[in-house]
Amino acid sequence: MSANAIASANTSASPSGPRVAIMTDETGWHTSRLKRALRERGAQGRCVDLADCRIDTTWAAHGLVIPGYGRGLPDAVIVRGIAGGTFEQVTVRLGILHALRELGVPVYNDARAIERSVDKSMTSFLLHRAGIPTPPAWAGESVPHARRIVMREAAAGREVVLKPLFGSQGKGLVRLGGGESGCAALPALRAYGGLAYMQRFVAPVSTPGFDWRVLVVGGKAVTAMRRVSEHWVHNVAQGGRCETQPLTPELAQLAERASAALGLDYAGIDLVPCGATDGGAQVIEVNGVAAWRGLQSVTSFDIAGCIVDDLLTRRLGYVYTPREAVA
Repeated sequence: MSANAIASANTSASPSGPRVAIMTDETGWHTSRLKRALRERGAQGRCVDLADCRIDTTWAAHGLVIPGYGRGLPDAVIVRGIAGGTFEQVTVRLGILHALRELGVPVYNDARAIERSVDKSMTSFLLHRAGIPTPPAWAGESVPHARRIVMREAAAGREVVLKPLFGSQGKGLVRLGGGESGCAALPALRAYGGLAYMQRFVAPVSTPGFDWRVLVVGGKAVTAMRRVSEHWVHNVAQGGRCETQPLTPELAQLAERASAALGLDYAGIDLVPCGATDGGAQVIEVNGVAAWRGLQSVTSFDIAGCIVDDLLTRRLGYVYTPREAVA
């Protein structure tokens, strides 16, 4: 089915503006904000679970079934969440996003970008390849090799952080090496999918410690916050406290480079202070399905509105008249 035919079918079915599918496995604060921002711009937002979508080459010429869109397709997609599942289930869910892109539907962020950011080892590789300051990282299935890395780092007075490859919200992080008692033992890797992804630990520069979260939308850093915690893990889900943070040129540039390295439409970039690098920071993680409730609590910047504006104007070419201009 041609892109023109899809566009024609969708336009005739959506006289009130673009129809945007918000892909999510749970509705709540974020999806409400996105739907409101879409509605204020004359667009329509509908929450869809990727688990309910399917490939069906008998249903329509394009071969997809997206609940709520009949035999047509949405005009654009915002990916807000992808439910976990078996390897096969997740493969097909990502395949739906790949298929939408192949059909000419803007997907924000698309499957390839999400795959890059969800896989922490690939994130480290791409950041390193782009010359972006980021802690040294290792990923492999060999337990003896992982132990040798920990021992080598410990002998140099350093520590490493063992992380779940697909983890989020600071869960499952373990510090290894260093300390007066010698090298901490590498835990069983079964809980980590049989793989050791490790990143060199960056010691805090203050007490309590902190890191930065910078939000990048459409290639431009738009707002930031500081996450402060007595614990070495600063995620809000682990008790970190959100504080206002001016968006300095140094933080903005690093965050924008990190987002570009992974090809993301929007991203939450996590950085830690480090006086040994240009700009005084290193990128430790890149979030391709970034939450922003904590960030929104310490800034007046309209995050959902910015995301929707970028999708509609840059990716979809949609021109709308703001309500205040109409009034």
